[in-house]
Amino acid sequence: MTTLRRVPLTSPAAEQAAARSAAVWAALDPLIGTGQPLRVLDVGGGSGMFAVPLARLGHEVTVVDPSADALATLQRRAGTEGVADRVRGLQGDGDRLGDVLDDAAGYDLVLCHSVLVVVDDPAGTLRQIAGALRPGGTVSVATVNRAGAVLARALGGHPVEALALLEDRDPAPGRARPARRRFASDELLALVATAGLTPGSWRGVSVVADLLGAASGADPAAVRTLELALAGASPYRDVATGLHLLATRA
Repeated sequence: MTTLRRVPLTSPAAEQAAARSAAVWAALDPLIGTGQPLRVLDVGGGSGMFAVPLARLGHEVTVVDPSADALATLQRRAGTEGVADRVRGLQGDGDRLGDVLDDAAGYDLVLCHSVLVVVDDPAGTLRQIAGALRPGGTVSVATVNRAGAVLARALGGHPVEALALLEDRDPAPGRARPARRRFASDELLALVATAGLTPGSWRGVSVVADLLGAASGADPAAVRTLELALAGASPYRDVATGLHLLATRA
């Protein structure tokens, strides 16, 4: 958990956010904590929740995001943290990387977090990401877990929406915005394999942190410890808010 220790936690909300993403950072730690600088591409990385801590560890990070406001926040945050020279922001879409990157291959690590839920073609996006990796490179994929979404809607008192999610239907079909996708673990594994990547084992993200919330009064360190214990264990990981896995390019 090297990265989490180096990033200061300044409020109960920040501590809860750290617990929520603890499993992802723990999975990345063997890659990012070796002291060897990596070329990192963060697709949809927005304001730098991952990019800035990675840059603080000495890695060179390129963030591709469609939001100009998020990229402006990224640059301000990178400047405040003293890593502006190691963070580059490019405005563009994750499913059109070839139109954005002038060095679209050779990355050691690509982050694809909360992207597959919104792109038009998740399989195509993953194929582009695979093409951006060097041979032997790694992609970190994090997305929404359908089972966790079903449980959250049910516990929130919305059984009709929960059933719609269970059946992979839009829980609010009348809205103007497109529905966000949710994935089952087997669907995510198959999607990654279809992109020509070799997936590792998957883990749950925020098994209990979202259920507790920052207002619960639970000790953040204890919540992080519990999250790490539950992330790879069924049946607990099966109902987590999110799914995460690492996959490699041959």
